[in-house]
Amino acid sequence: MIAAPASDAHHPTAVLFDFGGTLDSAGVPWRERVLRLCREEGLSTSREAFDPIFYQVDDALVGRVPSTLSLEETVSRLVTGVALGLGCPDQRLTDRVAKRFRDETLATVRGHVPLLERLARRYRLGIVSNFYGNLASVCHEIGLADLFSALVDSTCVGSAKPEAAIFRHALAALAVQAPRAVFVGDSPVRDMAGARGVEMPHVWLAPASAREARPCCPRDIVIHALSELDGLLP
Repeated sequence: MIAAPASDAHHPTAVLFDFGGTLDSAGVPWRERVLRLCREEGLSTSREAFDPIFYQVDDALVGRVPSTLSLEETVSRLVTGVALGLGCPDQRLTDRVAKRFRDETLATVRGHVPLLERLARRYRLGIVSNFYGNLASVCHEIGLADLFSALVDSTCVGSAKPEAAIFRHALAALAVQAPRAVFVGDSPVRDMAGARGVEMPHVWLAPASAREARPCCPRDIVIHALSELDGLLP
């Protein structure tokens, strides 16, 4: 169970999630997914070369995409920029990576929907994501939007995790105080530190490969699949 005072008054009434790396995969961020798919589709690159270009292209897309841009096209723009930065102007590779990324995301999200539906009957649900300005459109596209009462996109609110303002925006949208909510995310730096900064209980979704992962705070919960939330939340 999530550590909390004994009184029912302190049990959570809302659960907030990160999107990329949490709801769309099992603790694996977009950077890692894109790198794997690029390599599988024939782009030979080292992590040392890939990472700085990925971050540069990722940052350049923030606030510069249409609010209606699809997931596949979002990933296509990201991968195109990375591939060009690595000297590989192969649009066919970009298209294959973007389609596979979307297909993997849809499969993962469909697997998470039954859990989210159960949680939605007991809690108000929200998403807090460092995104490009099209989070709401992407969530509608992949079938998540109707399960969430708040979809908070960093670009749209002008604040990004781990800043307190983006978490407070989500809490206000859900009409809940931080101690009555739980945040679930995959990034210790953005998600766990950000939730801790507003005194919100938090659960770290670490990838299955990190079985020996240790949380940032002694009482933090670590899970390796969202399904484990069924046994944690009161």
